[in-house]
Amino acid sequence: MKFTLNYSDLAKDNLKDLKKEAHLAKRYKAVIKALINLADNPKHPSLQTHPYYSVFGPSGEKVFEAYAENNTPGAYRILFYYGRVRGEIDILMITSHP
Repeated sequence: MKFTLNYSDLAKDNLKDLKKEAHLAKRYKAVIKALINLADNPKHPSLQTHPYYSVFGPSGEKVFEAYAENNTPGAYRILFYYGRVRGEIDILMITSHP
């Protein structure tokens, strides 16, 4: 099942900021690839998707973390939850791992 990705305003800003920084072009490409994998299969092995317990969706939804990068300092992560409508994923934020 292919999922539709919906982006929060924060996630849109995160992606836009990542795209405009030339020195982050490689990271932007990794994030785009991860988003494609997420839409195709949220359990894709490269995403290493797992629950993220520190944050909840706006209505208390369970949030998951997917890896855009791994074994990289400041690797990017995608925080998302499953939408209220079947077949939708809501992207909360796209951020670097501390």
